[in-house]
Amino acid sequence: MNDDDGLICAYVLDGKGGGREVGWPEVRGWKPEVGPVWIHLDRTKTDSEQWVRQEAGLDAVACEALLAEETRPRSLAVGEGLLVILRGVNLNPGAEPDDMISIRVWIDQHRIISLRFPKLRAVDDIRDSLREGKGPNEPGDFLVELATRLLDRMSPVLENLDDQLDSLEEEVVEAQSYDLRIKLGTLRRQAIALRRHLAPQRDVMSHLQAERVAWLTDLHRARLRELHDRLIRYVEDLDAARERAAVTQEELAGRLSEQMNKTMYALSLVAGIFLPLGLLTGLLGINVGGMPGTNSDIAFTMVCILLAVLALFAVWLFRRFRFF
Repeated sequence: MNDDDGLICAYVLDGKGGGREVGWPEVRGWKPEVGPVWIHLDRTKTDSEQWVRQEAGLDAVACEALLAEETRPRSLAVGEGLLVILRGVNLNPGAEPDDMISIRVWIDQHRIISLRFPKLRAVDDIRDSLREGKGPNEPGDFLVELATRLLDRMSPVLENLDDQLDSLEEEVVEAQSYDLRIKLGTLRRQAIALRRHLAPQRDVMSHLQAERVAWLTDLHRARLRELHDRLIRYVEDLDAARERAAVTQEELAGRLSEQMNKTMYALSLVAGIFLPLGLLTGLLGINVGGMPGTNSDIAFTMVCILLAVLALFAVWLFRRFRFF
C-alpha cells in the first residue's frame, strides 16, 4: 500500500488470526459492527495528523500524545481505551540500534490506532503474521503481540552487545591498545542509551497489568506479566553490561598506564646512564685553551675508554641499588 497519504496499512481483523487489508475509504467508513480494525499511520504525514485530530474521535490528550514530536514510554487509561507508548530498537540500514523508535498506540475494544516514524520491524512482523493467519484476534491480543515482537527484536541486539563485551575483555587481557578504549566507550554508551529507554518501558508493562479495561483479559495480563519479567531481566543485563564495560575500561587504563610507566622508567635509566657521559663530552668539547690531550695521538682512544668505563660503572651502580 502507498503510504504517501499517511496510511501505512489498515486491517479489519477476522478473529481467526487473519485480517482483510483496507484503505482510507474503508477506514473513514468503518463501524464497530464490521469488526476490530487496526489502523497504522505515519505520524509525519499531514493526512495522518488531520485524521487523528478531526475524524478519529479521540480525546484531546490522546491526540497530543499520539502526535507529539518527543515521547517516552508510558501508558494512560482514558475511559475504556488505553494510550500506550513503547519503543523498539532501530534496525533500519545505517541506524544505531540504541537510537530507539517510538510507537504510539491507542487501543479500545473495537479499534487499534498506531503511529510511528521511521519504520519499525516489530510492526512488520505483525503484518506478516496477519497475512499468514497467525496474527492477533482482538485488540488485547494486539497489545500483547506488539510488546512481544518489540522484545523479540531487542533480544539479538542485547546478545550482540554482550558478545562484543566478551570479545573486548579477551582483547584487553591479550593486548593493550588505545583503540580498545574507543570500542569500550561506544559499547558503554549503547548500554546506557538502551537502559534509559527500557527502564520506563518496564514500568509501562507493570502498569498495564493493573489497568481495568474490559477488553484486557486475565490471560492478557498474565502474558504482560511475563513480558514485564523479561524486561526486568533485560534491564539487569544492561546494568551488568554497563558495569562490565566500566571495569574493563578501568583495567585497560591501568594496563596502559603501567605500560607507559615502564617505558618512562626505561628512558629514565638510559638518561641516567648517559648523563655523566654527556657532561664529560660537553666539558671536553669547550673551545678554550689548555684542553688536555690536544696534541696526543691516543687522547681520543683514552676518552672513549673512559666513557665506556663510566657507562659500565653507571650500570653497576643502578644494579647495586636495584633500579633495574
